[in-house]
Amino acid sequence: MAWEYICPHCQLVQGRFEQSQVSDVQLGLDRLTPEEWQDIITNDEDGTNRIWVTCDTCQQVFDQYPERTVLPHLYS
Repeated sequence: MAWEYICPHCQLVQGRFEQSQVSDVQLGLDRLTPEEWQDIITNDEDGTNRIWVTCDTCQQVFDQYPERTVLPHLYS
């Protein structure tokens, strides 16, 4: 099982940790509210926990072109 950081806009995998390497407390996930946890974390059938966070590149696009935040896909 693993923790995987992935961008919801471009699908870039930003990092991956095996659960034996780190805990949710070490990743700071214990600070999330239940609502935040539900919004950004999903679990795959293979046991991978995906943490959906915007990557730096997509964030730069949003900063430069704020109107893109209303599009269903960033690169449409």
